This record gives sequence, structure tokens and C-alpha cells, in this order.
Amino acid sequence: MIGRITSNTMTQQSLRTLQANLADRERLQNQAASQRAFRTPSEDPAAAATTLGVHGDQSRVAQFARNLSDGMAWVTTVDTALGASTDLLNRARDLTVQGANSGALSPTARESIAQELETISAELLAQANTTVLGRSVFAGTSDSGTAFDSGTFAFNGIPGEGVRRRISDNETVRVDFDGAQAFGQGATSAFALLNDIAAELRGGADVGGRLDDIDARLKDVVSARGATGARQAQLERAASQNLSASTDLEARRAEVENVDSLEVLVKLQSAELVFQSALQVTARSLQTNLLEFLR
Repeated sequence: MIGRITSNTMTQQSLRTLQANLADRERLQNQAASQRAFRTPSEDPAAAATTLGVHGDQSRVAQFARNLSDGMAWVTTVDTALGASTDLLNRARDLTVQGANSGALSPTARESIAQELETISAELLAQANTTVLGRSVFAGTSDSGTAFDSGTFAFNGIPGEGVRRRISDNETVRVDFDGAQAFGQGATSAFALLNDIAAELRGGADVGGRLDDIDARLKDVVSARGATGARQAQLERAASQNLSASTDLEARRAEVENVDSLEVLVKLQSAELVFQSALQVTARSLQTNLLEFLR
């Protein structure tokens, strides 16, 4: 049985069709203006779920990038301090060699060397107390303002505990260095050693035997710098990988979330033509005749 189609039925159906065309045109206009494939998750649940996952990955990668930047600042500071310390100890060694030639040195010359050694000791202590944003790079997780006390040269760090930064899901890197391992501590520290050599020079003692002690301390500092350099290289590799991951994630996000401008404009023009055609067809099909007017 064929149902009766009235003018009201035709009108309602035409209005629904026009409304659907308007909604489609509005969606395309929003895409063209925002360059986004959807505004709400309900428009494309699958794409929205993918986008949320990608945004989560991007947030994690961005945090790794911040960790890498902070970690690089730490290891660079450590490397710079250890490099300066190496130069200071080499200078101290040269001065000790000069001081060991006791027969050719006058008391004034020995005093001059002793004073420079004490100055180098103070400079070396300053390098060992280097900080980043108020935190010592040689005291581990200790909240002490300095890694070594002046005078006693006691180490304020916590042995075995270091400052670490997470640089990937499964990788962390220590970004500080154990100051006691690099410089020694207390009476056996590099600072105390230089002061002892200065005192021996003033007393007229032969300081030639102290060269082995300086070499041992120099070896520790050079070894510490080598370990720091390896960590720096690790951070640089991780930064490169993290940047690559960030680029890939952005490409994935754009593929799902963004639209092709040219394609959207073509669809928008097509939708406008369809809407105009629908208006014209509706206007012609719903013309009121005399009987409908009289009714």
C-alpha cells in the first residue's frame, strides 16, 4: 500500500534536506577556517582517540626535551669546571717542579711559588664548589650550598647518590659528579695537597716527591672529565633521537588533526552548489497552487 504524500510531508522532507546541506556546509567552513578536521570528539571518535594518544606522546617527549636541556646544562658546567681544574693542577705541577730545584731557588723565589700554589688551591676549591641554579654540581643530592668546606675541605655531598635526569622511557643519566672522587676530601684533597706543598717550600723541604701526589690527583680529575664527556655524548644522542621523535609525532598529529586546505575548499564550493541547487528545486516543487491557497 502506497502511503499518501501531502504537501506538508514534502515541505518537512525538503527542510530536512536543506538543514543537512547547511550543516555540511558549516562543517566545511569550520574546517577551512580552523584547518582542523574536527572540533569535537563526537564528529570523529576514532580520529579523536588517535589525536589524544599523539598529544600524550608529544607531552612526554616535550618533558624529555626539558630534562635533556637541564641535564646538558649540568654536565656542561661539570665539564667546564673539571677542565679548569685540570689546567690549575698542571700549573701547580709545573710550579712544584720549579720548587723541587731547591739549589737554584732563593727564599724569595720559594715564597713566590708557595703563594701562587695557595692561590691555585683557592681557585681549585672555587671550581669544586661550582653550582647550577644554586645547586652544587659536585655534591650529589645534598642541599648544601657548597661541595667542600673552606679550611677543612670536608666533603658535604652524599656518597653514592647523584642527580639524575630521565631522558627516555627506559633511560636515566647522572648529570653531576662525585666531588670526593674527583678532588679527594679533607686532608687528602687536592686543595690540602697544594697548601701542604706551599708550606713545605717555605720550610725549605724538597717537594720533588710531591709530584706523584699531584699526578694522582690530576689523574682523578682527568678521569672524571672523561666520564662526564661520555655522559654529555649520551645526552646529545638522546637529544637527537628525541627531536626526531618529536618531528614524527607532529607529522602524525597533522595527518590526523589537520586538513588539506585545497581539498576542503573544493568540497566547500561543491557543498555551496548543492545547497543552491537544493534551494531552487525546493522553491519550484513547493509552489502553492490555487486549490492549496483556497484550502
